[in-house]
Amino acid sequence: MRRALISVSDKRGLVPFVTQLLDLDFEIISTGGTKVALEDAGLKVISIDEVTGFPEILEGRVKTLHPLVHGGLLAKRGNDHHTKQVEENKIAYIDLVCVNLYPFAQTLENLTSTHEDKIENIDIGGPSMLRSAAKNFNDVTVVVDAMDYDLVISELKTQGDTTFETRQKLAGKVFNHTASYDAMIAGYFNVVNDITVPTKLTKTYELKQTLRYGENPHQPAAFYKELGESNYSIASSIQLHGKELSYNNIADANAALEIVSEFDAPAVVAVKHMNPCGVGTGTHIDEAFQKAYDADPISIFGGIIALNRAVTEQTANKLNDIFLEIILAPDFEPAALEILQAKKNIRLLKTPMYEKDDQSQRLVSIKGGLLVQGSDSKELTDADLTTVTEVKPDVEDTKQLLFGMRVVKHVKSNAIVIVKDGMTIGIGAGQMNRVGAAKIALEQAKEQARGAYLASDAFFPMSDTVELAAEYGIKAIIQPGGSIKDEDSVKVCDSKGIAMVMTGFRHFKH
Repeated sequence: MRRALISVSDKRGLVPFVTQLLDLDFEIISTGGTKVALEDAGLKVISIDEVTGFPEILEGRVKTLHPLVHGGLLAKRGNDHHTKQVEENKIAYIDLVCVNLYPFAQTLENLTSTHEDKIENIDIGGPSMLRSAAKNFNDVTVVVDAMDYDLVISELKTQGDTTFETRQKLAGKVFNHTASYDAMIAGYFNVVNDITVPTKLTKTYELKQTLRYGENPHQPAAFYKELGESNYSIASSIQLHGKELSYNNIADANAALEIVSEFDAPAVVAVKHMNPCGVGTGTHIDEAFQKAYDADPISIFGGIIALNRAVTEQTANKLNDIFLEIILAPDFEPAALEILQAKKNIRLLKTPMYEKDDQSQRLVSIKGGLLVQGSDSKELTDADLTTVTEVKPDVEDTKQLLFGMRVVKHVKSNAIVIVKDGMTIGIGAGQMNRVGAAKIALEQAKEQARGAYLASDAFFPMSDTVELAAEYGIKAIIQPGGSIKDEDSVKVCDSKGIAMVMTGFRHFKH
């Protein structure tokens, strides 16, 4: 009689699976809660301690860690040496293992779980059995995912056993699973021990969806979600309507979400190609949207819109008049949702925005490696500003300058942003020199630049950007400072009656 060892925390589909194994003349060995669940369903089960002759001890920490278990899993069938040792030690073969692990990931996500709860949810015996069975896939079928139950039963019924190809694929799935499990545990201990630069970096993600293609049609692509990540994350968004998200949609939506997370007041961000084309704030989300739209009514076409408040019926009517790829918000009023769903293809994403996560890392793949850095989460306040000119900014000037700096930090470098009345009116992104970025931003702002505010993501290497800003009537400038020619820019400001403040914080974005 063939034997199957069953021990699962995820009991979906368990009883029908084991029932069919029994019908196929398998003897079922089980442990703990799994054994109870099977017996409650009226199924015949052998306890693990009947196999090992040793009781479960240490609150269940030790029950399957035994030679009579692992010998039955690892023994090579048909190998004379192994067969002799199996017989000498009275070991019975185990032909199928179905195990999934203690819910460590769910414990991490549970905000009420203690450190002790997390430690107790680190599975030891489960990974050991899985690895033993997977290593010996030539002879043992190993199942870690309930989605594979039907495949295993089908092959057992039609062919008398699972195929070598299936066993090999299931083994590979096991090692992916245990590697992911260990990565979560390693990551948790890195946090507990305050290790920000571990010598071995292990991250784990689960597939959220395959994508039709990447940035271009000839590039294959997929979207993975980091386990445990939820807030301000496209990976945790719920798509309420529209076509499937593309690679570029996801990248742009993430950029929009990162920008809108800068603001506590009602804010709306429009993004094209991962750069903002319009940002607006107001006392109400409808006012904020109108400012974001007015900032650049041309570039918003085909763009991504992110709002940090629920979409209202009034805003939905305005959004409905524009061709947009995605609208993401923490919620949609019922009337707003009905209006927007009239368009078949527009993607509507309900995205959690209940708390900022400023400690997350930023990972960028390079050929043969990975760049890791902390997030650019510095929130500037009045206390961070140093006025370096004769003209001093007043309270409203400071408010607008800080608004400009919140936006420019999310614009590709070299970056210049012109703002006025809580909205962007000109954005220069990704230029090879700073004055070039300023020309683009100021030319977009045109006459609105008079009395407006200029924000720069990095220092001015020379005074030409300030001279250009003066020509357009810029009232005040905010920049990090730190150039050996800072004084040249300050002198131009003083001669033109422009206020300049320095922050000491650069915001390059490559």
